[in-house]
Amino acid sequence: MSIPQSGGGPIEHYSQLAEYLADGCKPKQDWRIGTEHEKFGYCADTLKPLPYDGPRSIRAILEGMRDRYGWAPVEEAGKIIGLTKDGANVSLEPGGQLELSGAPLVSIHETCDEVNVHLRDVQDVADEIGAKFIGLGAAPTWTHEDMPLMPKGRYNLMDAYMGEVGTTGTWMMRRTCTVQVNLDFASEADMVQKMRVAFALQPIATALFSNSPFWEGGLNGHKSWRARIWRDLDAARTGMLPFVFDEGFGFDAWVEYALDVPMYFVYRDGQYIDALGQSFRDFMKGKLPALPGETPTLSDWADHLTTIFPEARVKKFIEMRGADGGPWRRLCALPAFWVGLCYDQTALDAAWDLGKRFDAETRQEMLVAASVDGLSAKVNGIKIIDVAREAVAIAHSGLKARAIVGAGGMVPDETHFLNALHESIESGQAPADELLSRYHGAWDGDVKRVFGEYSY
Repeated sequence: MSIPQSGGGPIEHYSQLAEYLADGCKPKQDWRIGTEHEKFGYCADTLKPLPYDGPRSIRAILEGMRDRYGWAPVEEAGKIIGLTKDGANVSLEPGGQLELSGAPLVSIHETCDEVNVHLRDVQDVADEIGAKFIGLGAAPTWTHEDMPLMPKGRYNLMDAYMGEVGTTGTWMMRRTCTVQVNLDFASEADMVQKMRVAFALQPIATALFSNSPFWEGGLNGHKSWRARIWRDLDAARTGMLPFVFDEGFGFDAWVEYALDVPMYFVYRDGQYIDALGQSFRDFMKGKLPALPGETPTLSDWADHLTTIFPEARVKKFIEMRGADGGPWRRLCALPAFWVGLCYDQTALDAAWDLGKRFDAETRQEMLVAASVDGLSAKVNGIKIIDVAREAVAIAHSGLKARAIVGAGGMVPDETHFLNALHESIESGQAPADELLSRYHGAWDGDVKRVFGEYSY
């Protein structure tokens, strides 16, 4: 989850809220790719999650990265809770999941190099203290009580509130992992088209990257249990947002939606001030109970935007959020999928032609079906794997059209990053299907075998 935002002055006019989003508009030559992924850390001998403190801990991982690889520490209340270096940052999810938020980079070649270096560095530090990491969409064996809560003020506030607004929020916080990509837009119209493609095809990403069939040591009945958890987290800030497809959708409509999402906090002088359930609209009027008489800054607005969790969201860029965390070789496939669909206009138009076939009810049913059955899901005669085949083909054409070379000119484009998805479509098998095959076969129903065979 996001670190506190900074650099924004007072909000003096309502129009500044939409202008903040519009400031993200960039010419195509300045578009970048930001890849984020989370992974679970655990003790190699006990298979228990890493605590925050101690010789074999999350803190030890962060300090090792700081000392060995030159990352600058990010601290809160005297505790190291993240790292920053060269435009990237490493942060902690509530249950200790380690997240790389990559720097904005030009190509998938670069972002994949960044991911590879990060995972090798983490692996080196982890090996020294007897720890390992694994990429799955949900914790396979651990209970809620097994999971530590990281020492971040924002998480302490959220933890109690989650039980008041939904049934699975604390599960999301402690026991899920995702991979996402952040993409730029040229204009409001470009943002609108990309957001519509994002929501229309997010169920396809959920199916292709489904990787969480296990829960508390057994089967959960879903290919993406992470996606199932998100559906009952908090209806006010999650979901498929049908209004994105309404005529007239744009920055102003996103502002109106965001203003109606209840607040979590206000960040002041290194402290998270409890504003749970309060209204940003009241804050704009100087009537926020948490800070009577104060009005917000643009930093407060930026912070508030990070507490909204739909399947795709707008800040000064677009976040594609609907995929499970996964194995090392598939982490670069997620940005390849969305960059291929969105960063070439011909491909984007084709992606919208594909996505606009589905109405709001169908999109919602597709998301639910994808979480349960993955690539084998069907909705009203629509086979998810058929839509996935079309979407990946469009993404392939978009990457080919970009023609960005890699490996010193030896690789002509970025299409090879889609290989894992082509394989899934040919076989009909997403990562969850592979896990289930092993569970029912060689593993003889022992979920713990996943640690030995799928850790980084």
